[in-house]
Amino acid sequence: MNKSVLQVPLDLSLRQTAETAALAQGFSSLQEAVRIFLHQMARKEILLSFQKPEAKLSQNAIKRYDAMIDDIDSGRTKLFKASTVDDLMGHLKGSKKRHEDPHASNV
Repeated sequence: MNKSVLQVPLDLSLRQTAETAALAQGFSSLQEAVRIFLHQMARKEILLSFQKPEAKLSQNAIKRYDAMIDDIDSGRTKLFKASTVDDLMGHLKGSKKRHEDPHASNV
């Protein structure tokens, strides 16, 4: 088997933290963990995805949104229901005038 060396520059603290985590998970070394990861990725046994962390609301925001939901559920706040895209866009733009049919005759 032909072998190749993969050199990846990284911060020393990252390497040390990753090595500690790899050993805690039962790997004999960080190199073994990386090797197994690369094998699984090459065989498409694992898929990698990057996601933004979920937003954490403050207690004040949670209270505010809970109050909004209560107002909607109780009927104190009326919701807008659009029947067409044009109705929705007009509502979002603050237009009270309904969209006129461009194909209608202007006689």
